[in-house]
Amino acid sequence: TPASKKASNKRQRGQKSSSNVFSMFEQSQIQEFKEAFGCIDQDRDGVIKKQEMKETYAQLGKLNVKDEELEEMLNEGKGPINFTVFLTLFGEKLNGTDPEDTILAAFKLFDPNGTGFVNKDEFKRLLMNQADKFTAEEVDQAFALAPIDPSGNIDYKSLCYIITHGDEKEES
Repeated sequence: TPASKKASNKRQRGQKSSSNVFSMFEQSQIQEFKEAFGCIDQDRDGVIKKQEMKETYAQLGKLNVKDEELEEMLNEGKGPINFTVFLTLFGEKLNGTDPEDTILAAFKLFDPNGTGFVNKDEFKRLLMNQADKFTAEEVDQAFALAPIDPSGNIDYKSLCYIITHGDEKEES
């Protein structure tokens, strides 16, 4: 079949295709993906399975994930989800979206006047009471790197840069 022929072609040039996906990310991003992969691959066999995804979702507080949803996600890999496939899937999802623009757009929802700032206390209240509710500790961790002025406003444009490019202070 054409699909199996394609799969065998991929295997033959496996190193070449994986080097393409690795070139899509900076080394620090690859390391973060490796850590995430390791958290999901709980039995450390190098492949993510449905039960491991279900357990990961449960740890993140989402307990009612349907098996069909998990199978649909796993099927996107068109085979076992090893680290290279995992990275490729993220590359496909992120390709064409600038994470900085996406994060800025999200922050702009909380900045109707377009000042470039969101109030720390109001933002904390939203993080702790909406969607995937943050704990006070998680909010403190999130704010640890945030540039906050003396009035208690977060400079979210600078924060977006730190999120997407890393923090200079952190790397020294």
